[in-house]
Amino acid sequence: MKPIYLDYAATTPVDQRVAKKMLDYLTMEGEFGNPASLHVYGQKAREAIDIAREQVAALIHADPSEIIWTSGATESDNLALKGAAHLYQRKGKHIITMKTEHKAVLDACQHLEKEGYFVTYLSPESNGLLSLEKLAAALRKDTIIVSVMQVNNETGIVQDISAIANLTASHGILFHVDAAQSPGKVQIDVTKTPIDLLSLCAHKIYGPKGIGALYLRKKPRVRVEPLIHGGGHEQGMRSGTLATHQIVGMGESFHLATQEMQLEGEKIRQLRDYFLGRLRSIAHLRMNGDLAHTVPHILNLQFENMLADAILAQVPTIAASTASACQGKGTEGSYVLRAMGLSDEQVKSSVRFSFGRFTTQSHIDDALNALHRIFSG
Repeated sequence: MKPIYLDYAATTPVDQRVAKKMLDYLTMEGEFGNPASLHVYGQKAREAIDIAREQVAALIHADPSEIIWTSGATESDNLALKGAAHLYQRKGKHIITMKTEHKAVLDACQHLEKEGYFVTYLSPESNGLLSLEKLAAALRKDTIIVSVMQVNNETGIVQDISAIANLTASHGILFHVDAAQSPGKVQIDVTKTPIDLLSLCAHKIYGPKGIGALYLRKKPRVRVEPLIHGGGHEQGMRSGTLATHQIVGMGESFHLATQEMQLEGEKIRQLRDYFLGRLRSIAHLRMNGDLAHTVPHILNLQFENMLADAILAQVPTIAASTASACQGKGTEGSYVLRAMGLSDEQVKSSVRFSFGRFTTQSHIDDALNALHRIFSG
């Protein structure tokens, strides 16, 4: 019997409806052609990609022409930061981001520092939120881009993206948002919020791994220098034969999220509140972050005087995490929690539980029963 899956923030299973759609673009019986080919096989594949581009654009209220396909949010983050930094370097070489960003952003920034760029890494407040006053104070005449994640993958903290975007826009500075965790959880409307670049992926929203997109604002025009050169695909900004089946899967997953976000979010909120309420009655814990500013899908909890690794080792029937799946091995716990001011002891006692579309009341009850045996023993 498989463990109860409470690690949706790491990845989601592909929805059966998405998988079924993808199958139609793989075999000889389906539309397998190269979308760059001019014959009917290519035209059919191109039509499917155009529909998927519309579906992804619809979720964030963008124009389809503003969507550039990539291999995932990591590539999108790299393309946004390195591509914009290189293209706009005549305006300046200063970048601002947060210490709690995904490694794809932090490592890209560190790489740019080696090229002579200057990066300011802002610390969050103790609740994980960015202080607008601190951001405003960090802006310089040579600041070219600010990069802030919308929904933190470890804590679920939701930043005030609209306020940040309005601040950067008023200074003529590009604003990049890592929104890998956002679709299906929070509203994104680029017609109302002046975001210039926005990273997306499919595998956090019941689509396949290995496919993502970068939104690039059309008015005023934002472009990036390509990282991958070749056939000039994706308006010359990301070469490579388009993976039709993966793109179709991403489009369908975004389409489903657009339709089901409200009801699904409410269901997950109820499960989260039930889980947290019951857990508080059997264990001494503290929440990392602010419940009022988090998505219901992610819950980061500190278990007092207990090691998170030891807790998870005692409950092999639960699949949860102690930090981001992207941190890799050999790290000393969560750098996100450390940036929020937690001590080493507090970091090592923290567990991330994340819920999703296929989480049921039965899953929650079984997980609580397993945890109860630890704390009552």
